[in-house]
Amino acid sequence: MAIIITDDCINCGACEPECPNNAIYEGGMEWRMSDGTALKGNVTTTSGVDLEADTEQEPVSMDLYYIVPDKCTECHGFHDEPQCAAVCPVDCCVDDEDRRESDDELMTKKMFLHAE
Repeated sequence: MAIIITDDCINCGACEPECPNNAIYEGGMEWRMSDGTALKGNVTTTSGVDLEADTEQEPVSMDLYYIVPDKCTECHGFHDEPQCAAVCPVDCCVDDEDRRESDDELMTKKMFLHAE
């Protein structure tokens, strides 16, 4: 499953630099699939979304830090636990109950994001 940032977020920004997939963005900031990944050109994400890797996408949240679900691997292939949750001072980085993914699916996503 992906991780989400709840409304308890205090916008401290501790989580953002810890993400190995560049999946965390400040509220109101546009995001790109290519940010921090090896993706280029037209891509189809592991959830089936077609987009241009370098095109700016609408922010998921305007007010709080947010995680792009198609880029979140729960740090599989990098760390033993999600680093955003490990550094969050208010424990607002939690499992997204609406987006369940197996360990194999998360590793497939990691390989998709970082294959060269």
